[in-house]
Amino acid sequence: MAGIRELARECGVSVATVSRALNGHPEVSDTTRRQIQEAARRLGYRPSQSARALVRGKSDTVGLLWDTGYELAGRRHPFLLALLVGVKRALSTSGRHMLLLNVDDHHSGESAYLDIASQHQLDGVVMMGVDEQHPAMTTLYGSGFPCVALDLPISGPRATYVTSDNYAGAAQAVRYLHGLGHREIATITGPLDLLPAVQRLAGFEDAVRELGIKAPPEYVEHGDFFLDSGYACARRLAALPNRPTAVFVAGDEMAVGAMHALGDAGIAIPGDMAVVGFDDIEAASLVRPALTTIAQDPIALGAAAVAVLLALVDTPLTDTQRLAQVSVPRTVATRLVVRRSCAPSQ
Repeated sequence: MAGIRELARECGVSVATVSRALNGHPEVSDTTRRQIQEAARRLGYRPSQSARALVRGKSDTVGLLWDTGYELAGRRHPFLLALLVGVKRALSTSGRHMLLLNVDDHHSGESAYLDIASQHQLDGVVMMGVDEQHPAMTTLYGSGFPCVALDLPISGPRATYVTSDNYAGAAQAVRYLHGLGHREIATITGPLDLLPAVQRLAGFEDAVRELGIKAPPEYVEHGDFFLDSGYACARRLAALPNRPTAVFVAGDEMAVGAMHALGDAGIAIPGDMAVVGFDDIEAASLVRPALTTIAQDPIALGAAAVAVLLALVDTPLTDTQRLAQVSVPRTVATRLVVRRSCAPSQ
């Protein structure tokens, strides 16, 4: 394909004239415009993304900051992959492109991500699965550059976050188990340096308190959202002399591990212990018994993140009233999916 300089030489005009003709400027004559358009078709000319961005002031490209390092377990979590699909689908629907940006916590200067965003003329950035407290991250979303994070509590002049209603979902799980007659309800949390885990534990604790259920400290096990921790935590719960009759697990992958541990300990599900998870990953419907869980909606989360980001992109820093409205953190509703892993307390 020809570039703009080759097209200008072919037509015997300046590069500036070609640019004006292709962008509809009235000072170019109809004859010259038709000549340039015909030559562009013949030579297969396509304006570069950067050229369009300079003309329009927007690139229609959004950056994705997601730490995909092989050594990190988080990149393999099925819900994050589903979330990525939700973001990509929403961007495609809006006519935007997505550029995956390299994340390097060890060698990035404080302005690294802001520099990358500027160099690529990105409209904005979506952040997920990263350390939001890294200096390069705080510089980016503190600069006024449009940023939206998923499950990361960021704030800035044009920055906010989107998350599921983790609190309400956890409370609903407890109320569901209580409605089945369970009064000894334990929980396995996610890592409490992550917003969803904190919110789910708070929802569990408040619901337990409101229902008048006693949850001793040994009923709260701390996991990491992955299979092995769910197994280890459930083994400890199974060994308690006052073993709970139900457990709310703050992530489905941990819940699958917990179910394996309970099975290995000879504890029947749901006859001896009911189990509720959180996420509704594919495995939730494949384990036996199928897992009752609180479902998140990754497609709705992705759509919400993109919608908020585009609103931030379209709002100048000078419009403080509008930015205050757009920057309010968003929550996406969860729902209870009842399967076979719960039964009335015996």
